[in-house]
Amino acid sequence: MNQLTNKQKEYLRLIEKYDLCFLTGAAGTGKTYIACWSALEFLERGKIEKIVITRPLVTTEEVGILPGTLDEKINPFMDPIIGILSEIYTKKEVQKLVSTGRIETAPLAYMRGKTFKDSFVILDEAQNTTRTQISMFLTRFGMNTKACVVGDLKQSDLPNPKEHGLRWAKDKLEPSKLVTNIHFDDSQVVRSPLVKEVMKYLYAEEKTHPSKVFEKSFLERTGT
Repeated sequence: MNQLTNKQKEYLRLIEKYDLCFLTGAAGTGKTYIACWSALEFLERGKIEKIVITRPLVTTEEVGILPGTLDEKINPFMDPIIGILSEIYTKKEVQKLVSTGRIETAPLAYMRGKTFKDSFVILDEAQNTTRTQISMFLTRFGMNTKACVVGDLKQSDLPNPKEHGLRWAKDKLEPSKLVTNIHFDDSQVVRSPLVKEVMKYLYAEEKTHPSKVFEKSFLERTGT
């Protein structure tokens, strides 16, 4: 495994301590990387039997219309997180864990009716879950389960903000002593200096020019 920063090590200790961890922050801050690192570490130490990775499919939860086997249909959705696992271990080692069932990947819709036990579960891209979807996921936990819910609250693809599940679940569960919220701020971008610069300007607080404020006010008053 590669070396971690002191901040990342601190996050690993929090994941070790709490059964459910919400990891939020901007793109490139290492949220999913830390979740994957922790999951592989738990597997390596024999604390769990398998790693379960899931993601919501934004446009539709149905992949039946796509050609090929189930694996061929869902692989494009799971390739990014398998790539992250392969940065920590080798690609060959990860492929072996997948082939032996030690790493299981599936879209979120396929998790309905399952119970996770002796598992480390990662819900990636959680900003694209509805309240119904994230509720379903969070009630799948059996004995000896560790879970990381990973997402960027600023990048949801859901059209209706009232349906966003990640912020809703995170806020509702905040009082629990079994749950922790870990936030990765923009200064922790590790993907590249370019990504850090992009995030700096994309997420900067927008200031409205006084003339625009007057124009908006005038249009609202006149109904034009």
